[in-house]
Amino acid sequence: MAHTIGVYGLGRFGIFWASLLATVGNVKVCSRTKKDSLPDNLTWAEESEVLGADAVFFCVSISSFEEVLKKTASLITPQSIVFDTCSVKVHPAKLMQQYLHPDVEIIATHPMFGPDSAKNGVKDLPMVFSPVRASKKTISLWHGIFSDMGLSMIDMTPHDHDKEAAFTQGITHYMGRVLADLSLKPSPIATLGYRKLLEIVEQTCNDPWQLFLDIQNFNPYTRDMRIRLHKSLEKIYGILDNPENQ
Repeated sequence: MAHTIGVYGLGRFGIFWASLLATVGNVKVCSRTKKDSLPDNLTWAEESEVLGADAVFFCVSISSFEEVLKKTASLITPQSIVFDTCSVKVHPAKLMQQYLHPDVEIIATHPMFGPDSAKNGVKDLPMVFSPVRASKKTISLWHGIFSDMGLSMIDMTPHDHDKEAAFTQGITHYMGRVLADLSLKPSPIATLGYRKLLEIVEQTCNDPWQLFLDIQNFNPYTRDMRIRLHKSLEKIYGILDNPENQ
């Protein structure tokens, strides 16, 4: 197991993820803006110290990842293993290969949960694991660490992840924002299905608006998802307008 773990980026997810990693290692954290307070199991450190850890996790927005890598890549040595935690995988995997030293090992990951969905613990929650440039030893080590944390490990390539996530995640966030725009409210006569729709709004709209935009804009497959979704909406709408077409 890695002796030190660095987490760069302390948004809502970054603090949650760093606290979770603190159960398996000594975690040091930093971000572009210093936090006034941190959980007791996290230690604030200088950027160079965080980036020099045995394992470095980037918990920054998808849209800012390239800028962050350009700024930090020179401080990351081949002794560190680098992970991203972005909700898309093709884009960050390509950036890490482009900007990090060729000898730096890279594993792309996507914890398919966050502070809301993991409020009762992470046991059996899915974790996408996509080695980009790593030895069998490193892959086995970290696959084991995440498994020991109770996560359900899913081995996928970045492209396979993004193809599936365009629907399994992209459509959920898209519909969550659409439903939120309708200002849906709880009702004493709400059906179970309606309450499930409200749960989608709650689960997706607590996340930053930037995450929604990034999931839609940086996954190469979400545009096709949206086109297919709107065609289906128009098809069903057309049937209701013209019952003879049923």
